[in-house]
Amino acid sequence: DSNAPLRTDLKPVSITQPEGPSFTVDGNEVRWQKWSFRVSQHPTEGLVLHTVGYEDGGKVRPILYRAALSEMVVPYGTISPMHFWKNAFDAGEVGLGKCVNSLELGCDCVGEIYYFDCDFADGEGQPDHRPNAICMHEEDYGVLWKHFDVYTGKSEVRRSRRLVVSSFHTVGNYDYGFFWYFYLDGTIQLEIKLTGFMQTMAVDGDAPGAAVVAPNLAAPHHQHLFNFRLDFDVDGTANTVYEVDVEALPEGEDNPYSNLFEPTLTPLRSEREAQRVVDPFKSRTWRVVNNSSTNRLGQQTGYRLIPNSTPTLFAGPRSAVSKRAAFATKNLWVTPYSAAEMHAAGDFPNQHPGGAGLAEWTKADRPTEDTDVVLWYTFGLSHIARTEDWPVVPVEYAGFVLQPFNFFDRNPAMDVPPPGANGHCHDD
Repeated sequence: DSNAPLRTDLKPVSITQPEGPSFTVDGNEVRWQKWSFRVSQHPTEGLVLHTVGYEDGGKVRPILYRAALSEMVVPYGTISPMHFWKNAFDAGEVGLGKCVNSLELGCDCVGEIYYFDCDFADGEGQPDHRPNAICMHEEDYGVLWKHFDVYTGKSEVRRSRRLVVSSFHTVGNYDYGFFWYFYLDGTIQLEIKLTGFMQTMAVDGDAPGAAVVAPNLAAPHHQHLFNFRLDFDVDGTANTVYEVDVEALPEGEDNPYSNLFEPTLTPLRSEREAQRVVDPFKSRTWRVVNNSSTNRLGQQTGYRLIPNSTPTLFAGPRSAVSKRAAFATKNLWVTPYSAAEMHAAGDFPNQHPGGAGLAEWTKADRPTEDTDVVLWYTFGLSHIARTEDWPVVPVEYAGFVLQPFNFFDRNPAMDVPPPGANGHCHDD
């Protein structure tokens, strides 16, 4: 009510699929276009994908066995006595999944929506039913591919579409939306939408480690760091992870025009070798490859993890949060699969002094070559508050992309039909 008068010039947007959506659902199994996977809601981790595969040449080729949030931490970067100690582990300490919202049509999800309910056990072991805990729908996503032939005057355009699987979780003052996107060309994307309220404090002037957002009110600097556990099975379980850097070649006889650049692939053969950070200056990506599976050109099939420019933990090594959230000191970790290793900060982070999880497991320096590998990817945001974040934070975004790399013999979206029922961009 305090925001009145509201805008009156926003016209309605109507999203319809007269023939219904293109996906089918059988229990928790989803099939859409050439994708197949299962979906669930875990009480700690939240939204989980299982057995993700893509149908190619009449068979479903495996890509991911399981993909989900492993842990997240929100460390505060101020010396204020009311805030310096805050470093919430929203998964392991709170139980992110049990903080899931029941989503509403027209507000949280728009279009032809399919909902999944979920059931947890409450603190007394009784059923805790959550309706509409997961939302799924299709949406147009602009141009998929296009070319205009200047000689014939003919234009070929295909529209992109993606399947969206999402859930929203409210943990105290913050709200987190987790969105998995599946694309027609074999790409998978994870996007986190961060919104809600900031925790604030009264100030008289400036405050170290905080930003003034309203008169006599400041919000502490803080980070939102997420670690996703990605259990890859690219064409099977024998996978190797390569770090791929793009580097300029030195000028010389082999580079007379000083313009050559090439990718350099470095296999990450053990757990200690595989503790890595992003490097945007080298266009760094990480490629999960099956060395025993090749495409028609003899190239090893793979999927690559494309990171955003993302921070690691700013807190120093002596800090309590650095010890407890060691996973956030690196962007990438790689381990061999173990059913007992699910959470990057260990299974019981509440009041843990530190050192559990990835920091402990990787001391063994186990081999990670041609085996069933698990990638643990840390990413997120460093939130330096602005006045526009008060009183409610507009959505900010964080995430990553998983993209096929030599996985297919050619562009797998060449069979997408032209727009319109008659192959025209618009139909009368």
